[in-house]
Amino acid sequence: MSDFRFDPRKWLLKVLSPLDGLLALIVFAIIGFSAVVMVSASPERLDTLALNIGVALVVMWVAASIPPPRMMTIALPLYVLGVVLLIGVALFGDVSKGARRWLNIGVARIQPSELMKIAMPLMLAWYFQSREGMLRVRDFLIAAGLLLVPVGLIAKQPDLGTAILVAAAGFYVLFFAGLTWRLILPVALVGIVGIASIVAMGDTICKPDVEWPGLREYQKHRVCTLLDPTSDPLGKGFHIIQSTIAIGSGGVIGKGWGNGTQTHLDFLPERHTDFIFAVLTEEFGLAGAAILVVLYILLIFRGLFIAAGAPTLFSRLLAGALTLIFFTYAFVNMGMVSGILPVVGVPLPFVSYGGTALVTLCLGIGMLMSIQRHRRRVGT
Repeated sequence: MSDFRFDPRKWLLKVLSPLDGLLALIVFAIIGFSAVVMVSASPERLDTLALNIGVALVVMWVAASIPPPRMMTIALPLYVLGVVLLIGVALFGDVSKGARRWLNIGVARIQPSELMKIAMPLMLAWYFQSREGMLRVRDFLIAAGLLLVPVGLIAKQPDLGTAILVAAAGFYVLFFAGLTWRLILPVALVGIVGIASIVAMGDTICKPDVEWPGLREYQKHRVCTLLDPTSDPLGKGFHIIQSTIAIGSGGVIGKGWGNGTQTHLDFLPERHTDFIFAVLTEEFGLAGAAILVVLYILLIFRGLFIAAGAPTLFSRLLAGALTLIFFTYAFVNMGMVSGILPVVGVPLPFVSYGGTALVTLCLGIGMLMSIQRHRRRVGT
């Protein structure tokens, strides 16, 4: 008869083995900070928040356990599924708050655009891996086409925030794959000139009777509100005005946990989701914001370190794109809350309330952990 003894220490080490310790520590620190802020911002959502965190961490662990070669096999099917679901949304999707973003599949309502945040970099990383050693300009054009299809479908819903994130994820893969600066600089220059023109002619082009080709009315209002929030202080400019008041009133050390007046007197809208950074800075001040920014910087550096040491082109491209997506989330959210970017509905990573976004982000973290774990194995 065998002498079986359960060793909790060995069992725990085996369970934690797929995880990258440093990356997990950073993510747990950000989520812990989020929980502290959420207790003040929206305590009635703590039960759901705990459930969302639990599900997200399980997803992270599962993703960390899947080796990169297995990820490659699901890249194309996942991309095709995502595009098909986006077409289904365009044809049969449910309309909510003026946007067609949800698809009812019988047992649940899903938002396929969230799937593309992961499926897009996976697909392009797989594509460039299959073309390794023989890349030509046409390969980048094909990859751009693969990117523009889901981005166009998402933008049409309309969901500009998610479209930006999916486009950014795809662009990062193209950039790391070797996209020439001769193609990047002209596009960047056109963008800079366009932004400068909008700022210079803001008073003229923001008149009610002026139409912007290619932009919906609500998108025009967002840009015009960014240029002058006081033009509609009780309407479209209310969000930006109240969030900047909250950020500025926090000072260096903040008003103290639970003492934010903009938050608790209900002046700050969406305080538990898109504008939770304003809650954080009002109550914890510049010091609290700096701590969060440092944690994000550590997260990004760790992700780029993993990408640099990845053993295959697929792993390098995927890890690099996922890492910069975390940067994009944080930069866009902080920018819109502080009034330097239009409000586009991008959550603050691992901090904003929302189960779908948290699960998607932890899925990306799990993939980074898998790439790091695989690198260690290849190196042995």
